[in-house]
Amino acid sequence: MTQGRSNTQAESSSQQQGARRRNKNRYYNGPVSDHFDGTVFFNPGGTPPKGFGELLKWQLLDRGKKWPDRYDSAHPPAKPHPRRDDGEIHVTMVGHATMLLQAAGLNILTDPVWSDRVSPFSFIGPKRRNAPGIAFSDLPPIDLVLLTHNHYDHLDLATLKRLREDHHPLVLTPLGNDTIIRTAAPDMRMTVGDWGDRVEIGDGVTVHFEPCHHWSARGSRDRRMALWSAFVIETPCGKIYHIGDTGYHDGLHYRAAIEKHGGFKLALLPIGAYEPRWFMRDYHQNPSEAVEGMLACGAEHAVGHHWGSFPLTNEAIEEPVKALAEALESREVEPHRFRALLPGEGMTLV
Repeated sequence: MTQGRSNTQAESSSQQQGARRRNKNRYYNGPVSDHFDGTVFFNPGGTPPKGFGELLKWQLLDRGKKWPDRYDSAHPPAKPHPRRDDGEIHVTMVGHATMLLQAAGLNILTDPVWSDRVSPFSFIGPKRRNAPGIAFSDLPPIDLVLLTHNHYDHLDLATLKRLREDHHPLVLTPLGNDTIIRTAAPDMRMTVGDWGDRVEIGDGVTVHFEPCHHWSARGSRDRRMALWSAFVIETPCGKIYHIGDTGYHDGLHYRAAIEKHGGFKLALLPIGAYEPRWFMRDYHQNPSEAVEGMLACGAEHAVGHHWGSFPLTNEAIEEPVKALAEALESREVEPHRFRALLPGEGMTLV
């Protein structure tokens, strides 16, 4: 059995810092693997992220659709039950890639962001267009946080610090991200993992770190120095497949997931931040590809996320939902099987 790596098993802080200076990676020092060359992580058989010149071309020449200043739905904020141990899976949308999962008596948050902006600065950068679907003060006791990678719309230090102070959850995150989190929450409980690792939570719940096709960075000098991953959550209520961000990559990771895990009751899949395709295709799947991924991994149901909260790319705010409906109709998939939930909206699977 492969386990995640607890912080108590890590090297001392001074040893880690010295090793990172030697290998030029500020976050992680570890052995070379099929997706780590000793300095940076990479996608086997994939392509590296676009360079500064291509980024500049996108920003200057490829104009996006304007988003409204506010995008409030008629759905009221949710007030979740403190605990759910009824044999069902409950998912509540908070916004973007942040969802509350309640199953087997556990409360799990994915990529928690309650800040107004997803940016290294509090005064500039993509601004939230709707209030979180659960007020922070209305959260039930959070046991577990699944943090997929270190982009600002997924790893929000201010939110993690608040969670540490109010809930003291266990954070599961791929290699290197613990170094970033400790700058805001030095005593956060964390277990880091590589692709293929698993962590037994207890009471029939096990979390697996699985590959996805993405990348990482907090700035211009730390690209791919921390790993990214998807998660599979085994529960007595069924298996859940959560992907924070991914390119479709010919469906390779979806097919590997069903081969290893045998299908899923629920998949949480990104459907937004995909335009322009020439720039985003390798690392952000579109709604049509998300539907193909749902079918390829054998998911009975799916929830689409990563849309409607923060203006990150060129598509209009509701375009992912419309494109999802078209893709479902084209593949003759019933709309109730793959839903794009609004903040505060929930779904229960028996």
